[in-house]
Amino acid sequence: MFPATFGRAQYRSQPEDFQVDEILGFEPSGEGEHLFVHIRKRDQNTQWVAGLLAELAGIKRNDVSYCGMKDRFAVTTQWFSLYLPGKELLPEQLVHGDFEILSMARNNKKLRRGMHQANTFKLILREFASLDQQFVDIDARLNSIASNGVPNYFGEQRFGHDCGNLHQAQDLIERDQLKGNRRGTGIYLSAARSWLFNLVLAERLQQNNWSQCFEHEPEPSGPLWGRGRSAASGDLELLEQAVLAPWQPWCYALEHAGLKQERRALILKPQNMHWQRLAVDQLELSFDLSGGCFATVILREIAELFRPPVESL
Repeated sequence: MFPATFGRAQYRSQPEDFQVDEILGFEPSGEGEHLFVHIRKRDQNTQWVAGLLAELAGIKRNDVSYCGMKDRFAVTTQWFSLYLPGKELLPEQLVHGDFEILSMARNNKKLRRGMHQANTFKLILREFASLDQQFVDIDARLNSIASNGVPNYFGEQRFGHDCGNLHQAQDLIERDQLKGNRRGTGIYLSAARSWLFNLVLAERLQQNNWSQCFEHEPEPSGPLWGRGRSAASGDLELLEQAVLAPWQPWCYALEHAGLKQERRALILKPQNMHWQRLAVDQLELSFDLSGGCFATVILREIAELFRPPVESL
């Protein structure tokens, strides 16, 4: 979106530099077959914690649900639901060193993917060398992001290390085995769908119309591919057909994987956005994003991000 970033900045130098709090958007009902457990974890994988909760509760792993994956190298809070009809658990029965229990409550429905309302982020960029000399320009950039938003790309986390999820998706598509969560391929199906969306968004950025509505388009949006007729029409439909023409095997696979055609907004506008300098080369940012949106796409409009080198044991 912007012509250039303001140099390099380090992120995730420690888990505390990337804090995420999940916002459900509703209160558990207080009764029902599902036990909601609100936990805080540090440098732990969501699926790993789900497995630990199942083991501690004495239930099957499939009886533990959550709204979405949270970053591992971070400090995060999120909700899990445990299917426990007719069974009571005390908080001390779920104690484990890999997470902290914040609260527990019953609910009549389990958690499902994307069910939460938003995530609150608190992030720190370090070794941001240009922060001092260019702070006026950086401050103006941040004000523009808060007012106008950024392109709503799916972040690199969706695609795995070295885009491994996309390579795996290609392999599954070639073998006609991209069938979703029931076959254990949901993460690759999601990566494939996200990649096609990103391609359309990139083309609209190239044409400089990503933040403008086409005729009959209620808001700038791109396709989340699946079965059914696309909501795009006219010039927008022609644009999307041209972008996705080389990817027809992927489109076909997504159509036959049980997904319905959907749309995703092209503009990501953070809410409650604030920032401050913590030191001459350190910037702290906080903001809320709706579920399924990526904080890193905001950071990448400010700086070229790099991670600290990982020391081998």
